[in-house]
Amino acid sequence: MYLYNSATHKKAEFTTHTPGHVEMYTCGPTVYHFAHIGNLRSYIMEDVLEKYLRYSGYDVNRVMNITDVGHLSSDADTGEDKMLKGAKREHKTVMEIAKFYTDAFFDDCRKLNIKRPDVVEPATNCIQEYIKIVKKLQDTGYAYFAGGNVYFDTSKLARYYIFNDHDEDDLAVGVREGVEEDVNKRNKNDFVLWFTQSKFEDQALKWDSPWGVGYPGWHIECSGISLKHNGEYLDLHCGGIDNAFPHHTNEIAQSESYLGHPWCPQWFHVHHLNTATGKMSKSKGEFLTVSLLEEKGYDPLVYRLFCLQSHYRKALVFTWENLDNAKTAYEKLIARIAALKEGDGAVDEAAAEPLRAKFKAALDNDLNTSLAVTALYDVLKAKTNDATKLALLGEFDQVLSLGLLDHAAAKRAEAAKTAATATAGGYTVTGEGDPEVDAQVLARAEAKKAKNFAEADRIRDELKAQGIEITDVPGGAVWKRI
Repeated sequence: MYLYNSATHKKAEFTTHTPGHVEMYTCGPTVYHFAHIGNLRSYIMEDVLEKYLRYSGYDVNRVMNITDVGHLSSDADTGEDKMLKGAKREHKTVMEIAKFYTDAFFDDCRKLNIKRPDVVEPATNCIQEYIKIVKKLQDTGYAYFAGGNVYFDTSKLARYYIFNDHDEDDLAVGVREGVEEDVNKRNKNDFVLWFTQSKFEDQALKWDSPWGVGYPGWHIECSGISLKHNGEYLDLHCGGIDNAFPHHTNEIAQSESYLGHPWCPQWFHVHHLNTATGKMSKSKGEFLTVSLLEEKGYDPLVYRLFCLQSHYRKALVFTWENLDNAKTAYEKLIARIAALKEGDGAVDEAAAEPLRAKFKAALDNDLNTSLAVTALYDVLKAKTNDATKLALLGEFDQVLSLGLLDHAAAKRAEAAKTAATATAGGYTVTGEGDPEVDAQVLARAEAKKAKNFAEADRIRDELKAQGIEITDVPGGAVWKRI
């Protein structure tokens, strides 16, 4: 398997510290509000990556944090804690907000067929781990105490910028709106490891520490949680591209300085979901949620397909028209699978293997989900029996998780309930619940009634070419796929 590595800017063969085992960390949500569908694009693509690693034979330990403290409204260690902001907005405690939106996040994941990680750890559970790391960083000269806060000293690093070509001037005050100068920093790109002083005196969550009562910085949380649950050597770190700087950059700085050795060799970043006006974000008020999609009549798995149709390293533009196209494609795909006959012989492994190879080749090439979806259509078009097709579709959907066989079974069951769907002038068509076929069978009956037997025969032959057999019965006709 070859993956693009954001840290090296190259695509390379994926390897792990322990053969056959992957230690995987994915940045989780800050649970102060609902996740919007832009956030969820990252989780969908990370889910496909994890499932494909398992499909390929790896044992995976996937860890994810829940940020319930420490994430400020500015990446420059200034502004209000997002959790406190959410609590004030809804007149609840921070922990009430955290529980409500954590539950809401995992409910969205369930609807999108996103697997729950093996370990889910709230940041507030690991305060002692953060203190241990910060204390060692201070003892070894990588951190300093100033103005009531502990800062990481980036001047101690041979290389700070990992994912891009920023230089120190990029972080100058005024470059980004809302960034205020922190006079306690020795260097503009230093960052806070532990706060005891904040301009928000009503910070809800605080703990005792060697530096006074305070709370952790956002960046230290992911390092602490990963070290606790993944160990000292991480194989794969995932997240949205907006986290590459400064969050993931700071994770590398503090983790490797604490450990004294390289930490994570492979970084996987998912690019933005954009609207016509740019990047989707809560702060802009563009708040498209899974619940809103459902209210508008979209199955959440339509949105999953929409994401899979594009490569994770390309910005994806959301419009309702694009989502409608995905919905049409999804419904047609399900209808084609529903038309396959269950129990149609044994699986033909000789026919299955080249189809399986196409699917694997797509995902082995930097997780090309668009070509993996194409592999589903290759199966449907293949010259093999339906048993083989259904087996492969179920196998591939272990990774893509589009609910293909379940939705197809539901469509077949619905069709069976409403088999007699078309009547005209006392003529009843009984079939498999396909309105297009019903209409053609009715048109054939009208042609026969008008003694236009040539047209009736033409329609019969056209349907036969599609694999549909018509049987005339008193008062109508019965059709079936053969």
